[in-house]
Amino acid sequence: MVGGGSTYTPELVDGFARLRDTLPVDELVLVDPAADRLELVGGLARRILARQGHPGRVVTTADLDAGADGADAVLLQLRVGGQAARHQDETWPLECGCVGQETTGAGGLAKALRTVPVVLDIAERVRRAAPDAWIIDFTNPVGIVTRALLRAGHRAVGLCNVAIGLQRRFAGLLGVAPADVHLDHVGLNHLTWETAVRLGGPEGEDVLPRLLAEHGDAVAADLRLPRALFDRLGAVPSYYLRYYYAHDEVVREQRTRPSRASEVAALEAELLELYADPALDEKPGLLAGRGGAYYSEAAVDLAAALLGGGGSPYQVVNTRNDGTLPFLPDDAVVEVQAAVGRRGVAPLPVPALDPLFAGLTAAVSAYEDLALDAALRGGRDRVLRALLAHPLVGQYAYAERLADLLVAHNTEHLAWA
Repeated sequence: MVGGGSTYTPELVDGFARLRDTLPVDELVLVDPAADRLELVGGLARRILARQGHPGRVVTTADLDAGADGADAVLLQLRVGGQAARHQDETWPLECGCVGQETTGAGGLAKALRTVPVVLDIAERVRRAAPDAWIIDFTNPVGIVTRALLRAGHRAVGLCNVAIGLQRRFAGLLGVAPADVHLDHVGLNHLTWETAVRLGGPEGEDVLPRLLAEHGDAVAADLRLPRALFDRLGAVPSYYLRYYYAHDEVVREQRTRPSRASEVAALEAELLELYADPALDEKPGLLAGRGGAYYSEAAVDLAAALLGGGGSPYQVVNTRNDGTLPFLPDDAVVEVQAAVGRRGVAPLPVPALDPLFAGLTAAVSAYEDLALDAALRGGRDRVLRALLAHPLVGQYAYAERLADLLVAHNTEHLAWA
């Protein structure tokens, strides 16, 4: 696990411990250059496994090459620049009246520019140390990072928790087991819609109309979007669509409250104090505020399926388009249901997408292509092109100003700046 010193790691370790029958783990290697955090997190990880009687061994190291040696799977959950860089991503776009967010808009572009070169270097080293390993990317922006990995020929799959979170929520509302809920989940990472909710599998009955009729108000409240919008869409958008469908409202909110990064930084300080307690041998309740609900279940399920030991046969992943959405290039990365197994992932067929969804998907996919070009080749002009293409920016004057702000706030992380 690269980024193993993250305060979120105990959530994943807890999942490995609880779901050992799905994914037997002999050794978990936590790789992180932050030695102080790594030892605190590693100590708690060992205690969590011991409490639950798990025989696996936890190793901590700052040496990526040694840590990846012989690995079956490598999980990426790093954050270049830490919460300080995230705070910048969430604040300087507001100067232009644009949403400040770490995975989309101008802030998401900044994160992509910082992250892609680092992830590609890690992946090349993993390829030498463990040529058959699967790379599972949690690192945001997942779509752009996964696109970079796949273009470079790596065995990589991107993973996000939006789908599994909605699956769990819908199952609770419908009074069924989560495994019985199959989502027709379609779009790009952090730009998706649930166009059907099926019971029993990909061919099951679509109960989305009933879900909206009986529980539409609750779902809308969860996602902080008007109930009437869901009825007009005939689908459930992910909560990230709020940045598009209620952009100005979100900007007004962001200007009147602390950034999410500042909240997370304070939470992480509290968590690290808890992790230092040698008596703590389970994930603390406070960790729920860190975000990333159900990542552990999603990660175990995906790794188990890829490694051939179990896991659900159908899972929502980020992978190559290859004709799944015919209006996008084959090498675009889409987030859809796929058959997952030892041979990899194969997206399930997707019905023709409503132009209301297809148009925005195509625009953001084009932005992602330009963002990846800027991340790989650098240059302010490429940054400007990506910002002009993004539906949350677009206007030339804003793009010019945001390009300057992005470079100024990220000089230490951009080799070309």
